[in-house]
Amino acid sequence: MIASFHDEFSSCTILTSCARHDFIVHEAAWSRFVAFRVQEAIEENFERAKRKMIPHNFIGDKRRELTEHLRTLTDRLGPVVDSYPIWHPLLVQPRPGIPSTHPCERSGWNGLDHTIYFVNGFLTCPYDGAGGFERVQKSANEISVPPCAGIDVEVIDQPYYAPGTIAILVSCNWDIPLDEGYMVPKSRAVPLMLEAVVPTWRRSEVGETWETMRPYLLGTPNGARSSFFVSQETGLSLKKVYEMIVASGMYGPVYV
Repeated sequence: MIASFHDEFSSCTILTSCARHDFIVHEAAWSRFVAFRVQEAIEENFERAKRKMIPHNFIGDKRRELTEHLRTLTDRLGPVVDSYPIWHPLLVQPRPGIPSTHPCERSGWNGLDHTIYFVNGFLTCPYDGAGGFERVQKSANEISVPPCAGIDVEVIDQPYYAPGTIAILVSCNWDIPLDEGYMVPKSRAVPLMLEAVVPTWRRSEVGETWETMRPYLLGTPNGARSSFFVSQETGLSLKKVYEMIVASGMYGPVYV
């Protein structure tokens, strides 16, 4: 049976493990995958986060102070990202074959609104009267987090997004030190990826290539074997392990 859905966040058709579908990505996003310049991408994403989260009527010192605070969040949680790898502890994959790459209702989170994403957390600004904090906290408590990580939720006393919203910071805390640049160590990324991709063999009709699955396994933006989430060394290990699994034939013939 062929099934697919449209990811409203990344504006692309998501591949399921049931069948092969066209992988469609915005031209601008695709160029970021091909030519991955880390510092350039970090600054570009930070500027985009500023435009979204800092009210347009903030000028002068007020704008500078909130910009500096946003910088402290990246110092704590890593760079602003476009999407998460499907194995990230902040995501609950609803069922094999329909991967989620952002915190949302489909991945176990309720009450989110006006959200930006970091490597190890996210900032969301629901309107205060919508019960946002309670819903986010409840989601964090109910999410099945792997033993290697934990989730914290806190309210930040900063005027992000717009009057009447409440700024909520959700952070992912790992059980071992991160690699340089807030990156997930190989000893955690590889087993988490295996937990995410191996169960899909029961519903698969074809195996997907690394190039097709790269955004889902590295997060975005990414390069050939690295991203904001994993180093070149870890990314290469992910690639080798994934390609070995696909080569076993457990998913079916490789679609090329």
